[in-house]
Amino acid sequence: MTRVFSPERLDVAAFAQAGARLAGQDPLTRYVRLSAEAAVPSQETSVHWEAAGESRQDGAGRAEPWLHLFAHTRVPLVCQRCLAPVQVPLEVDRWFRFAPDEATAALLDEEAEEDVLAVSRDFDLHALVEDELLMALPITPLHDECPQALPASAIDPEFEQAQEGKPNPFAGLAKLRRDSGH
Repeated sequence: MTRVFSPERLDVAAFAQAGARLAGQDPLTRYVRLSAEAAVPSQETSVHWEAAGESRQDGAGRAEPWLHLFAHTRVPLVCQRCLAPVQVPLEVDRWFRFAPDEATAALLDEEAEEDVLAVSRDFDLHALVEDELLMALPITPLHDECPQALPASAIDPEFEQAQEGKPNPFAGLAKLRRDSGH
């Protein structure tokens, strides 16, 4: 009998022990926090993901659940150079080790290279996909080459006119210096 696993309520230990696989394609709008980062709402953008469970032996010979996650999408973000939308590819390819509880996971996570999470019978795989894609967002999204030429300078005629009538503050200092003989 083949066991059916649900990404919304994943029994991580059973998933890993079975060496099971799950894959899906969801609209970006399913991931509320990630779609909030998008410059323009997009119904066509999809998030593709795959998860594979694996059981590995720890140092004491006990089985430890592991999960491999691969996810990718393209999110329209705001280019920080020209302020136009730019399609940014996001990709996650990571392994996660699962510990029996939160305290053990926190302790192991400090010394391990891989991420360590607490094992759960109702783990939300979609939340993990979204968290990882959010962490993959660039700090400064940019076009490789912006679609339109950027202005070389920022000139504000109103600012220039307002400055014309004001005396130069350094002119007073220069007068003081001349008067003191320096």
